[in-house]
Amino acid sequence: MVRLDFAIRLHYDIQAPGGDFIFNFHAARSSWQNIIQESLEISQPLAMLMHTDSETRARYLRLSARAGQLSLVYQAQLELVQHRANPADVAEIPVAQLPPEVLTYLYPSRYCESDRLVLLSMQLFGHLPQGYRRVEAIQAWVRQQVSFVAASSNATTTALDTLNAGQGVCRDFAHLMIAVCRAVNIPARFTTGIDYGADPALGPTDFHAYVEVYLGHRWYIFDPSGTAIPMGFIRIGTGRDAADAAFATIFGAVTSEPPDISIVAHENPDRGWVLPVHCPEALSTDAG
Repeated sequence: MVRLDFAIRLHYDIQAPGGDFIFNFHAARSSWQNIIQESLEISQPLAMLMHTDSETRARYLRLSARAGQLSLVYQAQLELVQHRANPADVAEIPVAQLPPEVLTYLYPSRYCESDRLVLLSMQLFGHLPQGYRRVEAIQAWVRQQVSFVAASSNATTTALDTLNAGQGVCRDFAHLMIAVCRAVNIPARFTTGIDYGADPALGPTDFHAYVEVYLGHRWYIFDPSGTAIPMGFIRIGTGRDAADAAFATIFGAVTSEPPDISIVAHENPDRGWVLPVHCPEALSTDAG
């Protein structure tokens, strides 16, 4: 079991007449991610509307803020109890046997043009034995093709752009891996969390994009950028690509400061708490 404390601090300067916000920074509630406690402080006295996606368990906060300063501080403590499996035992699921709610993650999307990568993907990976190891091969190929370079992409960069440029940040690695998986008929989705265990040389702690792939009737975690430790990944947002999982979608004349994020893991053998480490097993989130 992994016990984590984290905090997210956001600050905005809102011009008249005000701005509308849709936030997705709360930890998702799921069978493997137990939220022990959480709190949210907002600098303006505002009416808020919360809703939870019935499939992904992602939680969304909507509010309308007045002109001026707006600050939010979200803090949470949670426990992760992940399923582990021998990679050799994790099989792909034939398309005909996929649950209906998983099918959407087979299709091309805004940032993952899998239809334009079918020929290349089938040439590279179509002949490999199906299963977790084939997805590992896709992840390894993405890491070979793309170098992590901070601020090397923007909000319009797609998987194909990343492949052509040969560089990107975590969301770009994720988009390319997702597109290739879908191109060989493996459901894959975009997931956001926090970059636990990332090298401080890469910059301050930040939101992190990783990939969940549907295998063996579960969603398994992959981190194609290789910059963090998957065993320490909380799940925040989930979707077809980054368009579905932004931590903040803003409507109005608003400027923002970079998010201030902190995360720490606790070790206590008596309570069964272990520190996240890189492990050889396949790590799964909750079943689809």
